[in-house]
Amino acid sequence: MARRPATAALYEFLRFGMKQGWACLFGGLMVGLLIATHLWYPRSAPLARYDFLFLAAIALQILLLAFRLETFEEAKVIFAYHVVGTVMEIFKTSVGSWVYPEDAVFRIAGVPLFTGFMYSCIGSYLCRAWWLFHLEFRSHPSTIALVILSTAIYVNFFAHHYIFDFRWVLFAATALLFARTTVYFTNWRSRRSMPLLLGFVLIAVFIWIAENVGTYTQTWIYPGQRNGWSMVSVGKFGSWFLLLIISYTLVVLIKRPAARDMQAG
Repeated sequence: MARRPATAALYEFLRFGMKQGWACLFGGLMVGLLIATHLWYPRSAPLARYDFLFLAAIALQILLLAFRLETFEEAKVIFAYHVVGTVMEIFKTSVGSWVYPEDAVFRIAGVPLFTGFMYSCIGSYLCRAWWLFHLEFRSHPSTIALVILSTAIYVNFFAHHYIFDFRWVLFAATALLFARTTVYFTNWRSRRSMPLLLGFVLIAVFIWIAENVGTYTQTWIYPGQRNGWSMVSVGKFGSWFLLLIISYTLVVLIKRPAARDMQAG
């Protein structure tokens, strides 16, 4: 392969895709369940579809831990983001931002409990990608700064319904905080790097695609989709970008980002 650059490049590309797929294991399984239950789950089944998704998500977590495909450290992040996401879901559905059209036994204030696992998919991906690609950072923001930013983002998701929406201020603050941050990762032999902000944008794109799958399978519906499916607005991309920062902060609290040696290049 060293003598054939094109072959080496193809192998590295495929290796990168396989690693990303492995990092997305929990998220990919959950999205697969949304599609499968939409297409084939019996509407007359004694167990409601949402309840099946909730129990299936718990079973997946147990299996991933039992087979050591996920660590308890990762499970802590998943649980934390499950709580954060569920609280926000309860509020957002109460103000009509979106609805869950089907019945469920396992729910709180009309929010099916499986929904927290959809948020947890993001934390699971970040944790798995962290060790799969051996992430290191240069000019990484302090943990305190990240916690303050994430708290402001989370508060704004609630407060903007009653006062001014500060999301553009939060976008600017995020850009300033991570403007100089570089993430280094190892896919195969070479140590590669990219701006961390670019990485966040790319992840948010895939989350937005997954959300379109969620609405297409009628797992949840936005007001504009009541009379038929349409793509989720691009504006939601910004919301997921900000939520990604919250998830990243939760991961940072347990991972403690390793600094890249300046002399390492």
